[in-house]
Amino acid sequence: MTRNRLAEKLIGLSERQRKAALARMTPEQLRELEPYWEIWAHDGQKAPPGDWHTWLIMAGRGYGKTRAGAEWVRSIAESDPTARIALVGDSLGEARRVMVEGPSGLLAIPRPKWRPAFEPSKRQLTWPNGATATLYSAGEPESLRGPQHSHAWADEIAKWSQSHGCAEAAWDNLLLGLRLGHRPQAVATTTPRAVPLLRRLLGQSDVAVTRGTTAENSDHLAHGFFRSVKARFGRSLLARQELDGELIEEIEGALWSRALIEANREEGAHADSTRTVIGVDPPASSQGDACGIVVCALGADGLGRVLADCSVRKPTPERWARAVANAARVWGADRVVAEANQGGEMVRSVLRAADIALPLKLVHASRGKSARAEPVAALYEAGKVRHAGQFPELEDQLCGLMAGGDYEGPGRSPDRADALVWAMTELMLGQKNEPRIWRF
Repeated sequence: MTRNRLAEKLIGLSERQRKAALARMTPEQLRELEPYWEIWAHDGQKAPPGDWHTWLIMAGRGYGKTRAGAEWVRSIAESDPTARIALVGDSLGEARRVMVEGPSGLLAIPRPKWRPAFEPSKRQLTWPNGATATLYSAGEPESLRGPQHSHAWADEIAKWSQSHGCAEAAWDNLLLGLRLGHRPQAVATTTPRAVPLLRRLLGQSDVAVTRGTTAENSDHLAHGFFRSVKARFGRSLLARQELDGELIEEIEGALWSRALIEANREEGAHADSTRTVIGVDPPASSQGDACGIVVCALGADGLGRVLADCSVRKPTPERWARAVANAARVWGADRVVAEANQGGEMVRSVLRAADIALPLKLVHASRGKSARAEPVAALYEAGKVRHAGQFPELEDQLCGLMAGGDYEGPGRSPDRADALVWAMTELMLGQKNEPRIWRF
């Protein structure tokens, strides 16, 4: 049987039958079949049937979303010389690094005779038959105003900047330019996050949605990866979102929402820091969940920024103290602010034993966690705090702090969120505000 006939036969099988047939083949036969994507793709990576305008692939990390998007673009480009395709990433750098040059990108997947030429200066890919694709940044919505396309691939749309409606503006401008050809279509690939654009797409009738988990593509992941991350994250909110592809809903009445955090996110600090503080929420005992260690800074622009979450799980006193010392050294902290309710002298002695030479302020919680957190949440509402990067576990805890005193987030205690509150209170709310400060 020729290679082409064998490939056609395998493509016609169900996914389960195809896997069984591949398992019986020799290494030489498998190598010959590598160019045939339809053989290796799982069902969630294949375009759904029906008259859809947008195909949304919302799944966990490692599901194969990028490969599915790139293969869809490749099939369009190779079959339609008139195709004019938009490739939209969170930034131009991300679009190039992931969608074009990445291991599952457009330059890596085609057979040699179909490899497109990439002109970085023009942000353009050109296939041998004349089809083209142009890179755009979702952070520059106006760049999508004017250009016309027949197809589009938008990657990690839930990661796009939410500041001032930037993500939705980029999507709207993309759709307004999607007017070439007989049947304009778009593919959006993303790990779920509860942002307005993703919620909007999920509510539209012309959007075909594919959901999936990391486990569904485990055959193509590094050996032991899935087992190790499941052991590490279990059924935490982070695992449900990042591995199971679940859209985690907002908790009604929480002081923070995911949309609020997204609106105040930036990739890296955009201003020099005038002061850096490390907030510490020590575990109540050796059996405590974690020691919250969060690095925050006050920028020259007057904004507070969360720079790092260095928290450690189930640590010994020596281990969490060393983690604080290391964070202070790495981030050049000016001060450590630590909660002392569990014994101020113990906290002091543990940190001193770790050779922390910078000023240490011990603070006493005279009010409940939510009451302490409310003024800090108000800073977010006023646009005075930024998250300089992604801090999933910390953000899950923030979104579980309820107005009125309860905590409905992951774990038994919001240790990371508490550490952030102490640091931001020290940086931005001043000593005249609660919580009361004990000086030593």
